[in-house]
Amino acid sequence: MSKVSDYLLANTSKPPARRALLALEDGTVFEGVACGAEGEAFGEICFNTSMEGYLEIVTDPSYAGQIVVLTYPQVGNYGVNLEDAQAEHPALRGLVVRDMCATPSSWRSQEALGDYLIREGVVAVEGIDTRALVRHIRDHGAQRAGIITTGEDAAAFLEKVRTSPDLVGVNLAREVSCSGIRRLGTSVPTRLFGLAEPRPARRTVVVYDCGAKRSILRDLARSGCSITTVPWNTPAETVLSMNPDGVFFSNGPGDPDAVGETYEQVGKILGKVPVFGICLGHQMMAKAAGGEIEKLKFGHHGGNHPVQNLLTGRVEVTAQNHGFCPRFQSLGALVPELSGGFDNHEEDLRAWARRGIAPVVDNERFGRIRLTHVNLDDGTAEGFAFLDIPAFSVQYHPEAAPGPTDAHYLFTAFARLMAGDADYLDIDIAADRLDGWSFADAGAAATEGKVA
Repeated sequence: MSKVSDYLLANTSKPPARRALLALEDGTVFEGVACGAEGEAFGEICFNTSMEGYLEIVTDPSYAGQIVVLTYPQVGNYGVNLEDAQAEHPALRGLVVRDMCATPSSWRSQEALGDYLIREGVVAVEGIDTRALVRHIRDHGAQRAGIITTGEDAAAFLEKVRTSPDLVGVNLAREVSCSGIRRLGTSVPTRLFGLAEPRPARRTVVVYDCGAKRSILRDLARSGCSITTVPWNTPAETVLSMNPDGVFFSNGPGDPDAVGETYEQVGKILGKVPVFGICLGHQMMAKAAGGEIEKLKFGHHGGNHPVQNLLTGRVEVTAQNHGFCPRFQSLGALVPELSGGFDNHEEDLRAWARRGIAPVVDNERFGRIRLTHVNLDDGTAEGFAFLDIPAFSVQYHPEAAPGPTDAHYLFTAFARLMAGDADYLDIDIAADRLDGWSFADAGAAATEGKVA
């Protein structure tokens, strides 16, 4: 047992301790203290490096099928305010923290995080050496894991973990998508306390809900979009019959190769109306173009991932949550005259950042596709722009809930794309990043004139 667990078991400021185990399929076992619902939970383990925004993480539908480790040492210190929740209920399988605060202090707090997890039936464990756990995941990769609070023998529980379902090949989008067509208009209530009035609705957007976070819908609405959400497998013909100004493919959980009914619809919609995709939507657009998807060793989960915009040279600090990524190299052969004269693909896409080039490939189905964004940590593809049809996508979460606001400009870019602006991505990021907040009228004014 760790010294942290010893302290928690003896800490009289917390409720009576309930021992818990965290087991990884490679045989690694941690002992801790239960801080959520009773029972057992199984899923692929991952870690999130954000320093705040734990409720947004817990309620992010993209975590369906996963057990999430939070690297910041104390969690729950400002409590829970349901205005920050990204979905009606959590979709993650379990939560792992070092120390769960039982007595939050914030003027916005409605209840303690531990009480919320119990009420929502989320199994959680504290008292784990999360630094050692994260190092282990980084060294050995994401894998199946389990949490149990009912005192089962560690060896018997480990066997359950090893026979639990794998995340690969499972369609988790169907579990977190909306159940029917819903019109949201321009009212999506999250974080209202600091926001200015939204822009008037100028465009109608249909959102394929593969697990869309509320804050993403909010930022679409605030950029002047009237929103209708549809389930993940809605036929393209149904969506196009609504005559939208644009179609948005949302974030979502799990293996994109398993969500065939969505990327089939993407293929039918691209070229018909302007399209914007993020996270799983980015992967769906790559799949529709015939691209390959790779599973990352331990994924990107957090609010501090550096991404370079190859069009401007600016580096954005981004919020990310995904375990899979499309391969730009699989979308087609390079077009040398649009790729700085180069005709050979680079395995590490940071080579293009060093050259200051946004390369272009010739895709058999949709024409020219440009690499627009690259992850500076590992050189993976973070953004594409289709040059012959009105469409673009990014791998990260521009609404940043939680996270920085560097990528907010992408919602403005989508509005400009729908307005027919050929230079829709040419935006002053510094002015746009605070747009929409009540204390940033100057920033809002700076970008207001750019949206037709």
